[in-house]
Amino acid sequence: MALDAGHAPEEFKAHPDWKDVAPSIVESATLGGGLRRARELSGKSLADLAAETKVHQRFLIALEQNDWSSLPSRVFAIGYVRGYAAALGLDEQLAVERFKRESPDTSAPLKAPIGVAFEDVKRYSPRIIAGVAAIALAVIGWNIFQRVNLMRAPQPSDIAAVPESWSLGAVPGQEDLIDLGAPRAAPPDQTTPALYITPGLEAQLTGVDPNDPAVIAAAAAAAAPVQKAFNPRGAVYGAPATASQVVIQAKKAGALVVRLAGGQALFARQMAAGEAWRAPLGVQAVIDVSDPAAFDIYLNGEYGGVLPALVTPLGQLNSRAEQAARQVAEDQARRQLQNQADRAAQTQSQASAQGQPTASSVASPAATMTN
Repeated sequence: MALDAGHAPEEFKAHPDWKDVAPSIVESATLGGGLRRARELSGKSLADLAAETKVHQRFLIALEQNDWSSLPSRVFAIGYVRGYAAALGLDEQLAVERFKRESPDTSAPLKAPIGVAFEDVKRYSPRIIAGVAAIALAVIGWNIFQRVNLMRAPQPSDIAAVPESWSLGAVPGQEDLIDLGAPRAAPPDQTTPALYITPGLEAQLTGVDPNDPAVIAAAAAAAAPVQKAFNPRGAVYGAPATASQVVIQAKKAGALVVRLAGGQALFARQMAAGEAWRAPLGVQAVIDVSDPAAFDIYLNGEYGGVLPALVTPLGQLNSRAEQAARQVAEDQARRQLQNQADRAAQTQSQASAQGQPTASSVASPAATMTN
C-alpha cells in the first residue's frame, strides 16, 4: 500500500528526476473532488482511466461528481473507487474508507448502541423497586386490616330466656327417650381352643401311653440334663465351627496365648468379655491365660466349666470333648433300645390283657406239632 502523506521532503524535490507526488484525497472537501484534482494533476483523461481501470466513463464521472445514485451496487462501487485510486497512485484503503463515510449503506438497518437498554434499566430500576415495594405493603396492610376487623370482643348472649326444653331435657313430641344405663363390661378376649387329641390314638401309634405315671417318670429319669450352651457375645476367633470341638470364651477381660509345640504363638490376644476362640482339631498346643477363672470351656457346644490351670494342654481339652461326644452317642443309643423294649413289653401286656395270643404262645403249638 502506497503512503499517501501528500508532501515530500525538500531534498527529494531538488533532485533533477523529481516528480511531484499525487495530492492526498483528504485535502479535498469531497472524495469526488479529490479524485478529479488528482486525475488533472496526473495529466490523464477519463478515457485513459477507463481504459486502464476497465470502468465505464459514466461511472468515473459519477465518482468525480459524488453522484452515488448513478453507481451500481455498493460492492461494485467500492471496487471502482479502489481501482480509480490505484490508477492515480493514491491510498486505496483511505479512498474506500472515505467513500463509506460519504456514502453510507442504507440497506442494512441501524442497530441500537450497545448498553443503551442496560442503562435504561439502571435508570428506571429505583422506580420499579419502589413500585413493587408499594404493592407488597398495600397487600400486607389490607390483610392486616381484614384480620383486625374480624376480631371481635366477647359479647353477652342475645338470648333473653332459656328455653324450657333446655332446662328440663324434654323436647315436645319426643317423650319416649332412651334411658342410658351404666357401661357394660368389655367382652372376653378371643382365645385359641386347646388342641384336641383323640383318646387312645397316641398310645396306639407309639405303643406308649402318655397318661401312664410310670412312663412319665421313666422318661424324666432317662432325660439327660441340659447344659448351658455356647452363646457368642462378641468376636469369635480361631477355627470354623464345623472344624472345632472346644471353644474358650472370656467371662471378663484377660490375656489368652496359644503356643504350638515348638514355642511359636498360634493365637495371642487380650480378650474382652464375651469374645471367644475356637480350638482347631488335631493340633498339639498349650493354652496360657492370665486368669483361669476368667475363661469358660465349651465342649461340643455345651458348658464344660472353667480352665483348670494357667497352662492347659489343648490335647487334654480335645480328648474331653471326644469322650463327651462318645458318651452322648452311647446314652442316646441306650435310650433308644430301652424305649423299643418298653414299647414291646407294653404291647405284649396289652395283648395279654385283651386275651389275644402273643407271638410266644403262637409259636409254642407250632413247636409242639413239630416235635
